[in-house]
Amino acid sequence: MAHVGFPAPGLPLNTPNPYTSAMELTLIQKIVIWAPPVLLAITLHEVAHGWVARLFGDDTAYVMGRLTLNPLRHVDPIGTVALPAFLVLLGSPFIFGWAKPVPVAFGNLRNPKQDMVYVALAGPMANLGMALVWTVVTAVGLAMLPDMAYLGEPLMLMGAAGILINTVLMILNLVPIPPLDGGRVAAGLLPHPASNWVSYLEPFGLPILLVLLFTGTLGLVIGGPIFYVSDSLMGLAGMDLRTLLQFLS
Repeated sequence: MAHVGFPAPGLPLNTPNPYTSAMELTLIQKIVIWAPPVLLAITLHEVAHGWVARLFGDDTAYVMGRLTLNPLRHVDPIGTVALPAFLVLLGSPFIFGWAKPVPVAFGNLRNPKQDMVYVALAGPMANLGMALVWTVVTAVGLAMLPDMAYLGEPLMLMGAAGILINTVLMILNLVPIPPLDGGRVAAGLLPHPASNWVSYLEPFGLPILLVLLFTGTLGLVIGGPIFYVSDSLMGLAGMDLRTLLQFLS
């Protein structure tokens, strides 16, 4: 299940940026930089779930036309549009939301309890793969500076946004609370009594996550791993996460 959570516009960071021009990005420029990575992140995350489910015997997502790269097929009006916009208006330090989950009939899987783990892990692993691809994009953009700054800067910033959003999606979805992917992994790996208890939490999973978000607990739990992974990938590309966040936020 693809959830989105990343630093909201307006995050105050005053570190000077040695890689980009002194001009502040406009709102339109920020949208152009963020939109492709975000849409790709949630789309490929969901398609990966459906593709692996089909590999293990469930054609539900394919039959319903959800194995498509058309992002409109994966947009949830509340989770992808309304809630993130509401949080931005509130000035929340994090944006939280979700895409429309790809339908999976776990009973159709050849070994439902075991195969559910692979189906659930497919989304976060797709985000890891995309984060690595965006790392290459970031490095290519940086290599174009300063001679081709008109192309290098957008590529560098879009790559950095791609690293950040995919890292957030990967780590957030591994939290072992259903309906997050980590909850399904836990249900698949734990013995039956404990597995059933995890499954019983699913109707309450979203309210639990929202409480954790608004109390700051969620950020405390996943903030460190998100920063470590994204900063490490940025370092591979020759960038620094702290200095770029003032342009991406």
